[in-house]
Amino acid sequence: MPSEAKILIVDDHEDTLYALESALAPLGYQLTRATSGDDALKEVLRGQVGLLLLDVHMPGVSGLDVVRYMRGVEQTQLIPIILVTGFGASTALTSAAFRLGVADLVMKPIDPWTLRTKVRYLYDSHRRYRSLEREVRELRALVKEPTTHDPPPPAQRPAPRTQEQGRTA
Repeated sequence: MPSEAKILIVDDHEDTLYALESALAPLGYQLTRATSGDDALKEVLRGQVGLLLLDVHMPGVSGLDVVRYMRGVEQTQLIPIILVTGFGASTALTSAAFRLGVADLVMKPIDPWTLRTKVRYLYDSHRRYRSLEREVRELRALVKEPTTHDPPPPAQRPAPRTQEQGRTA
């Protein structure tokens, strides 16, 4: 995940998008928005999304539908998702959300301080995880590439010299 990964805010109400953007602006992360589940999926599949703040109840493709799809696609499986709902958290919603692997489920109205804390933690943790993944891939590539300084495999190494061989006549 590039360091310029965005936080995608998805809601079908303009006033909620504005409120969420205003709450997250002090963090200094790049924010982008979508007004439907379809638009959210398109944006996520373009790449560079580091966290998704997603409304549960939207016309057409719901927030849970977006999560189900994302968890089935390798490139989007690990993106942290915070679901947002204004209808209260029923047991069924909570159970479905966490079974799908969402990071959190928050209720409207949202406390900006709490939201910023959760977003900062999840975004930064995900960024560190992706950075470590990249380092591991690079190290594995280095281990697989022989260098000119590597000793030859044992079968090609010359036999060690004995004292007898080292003496000149």
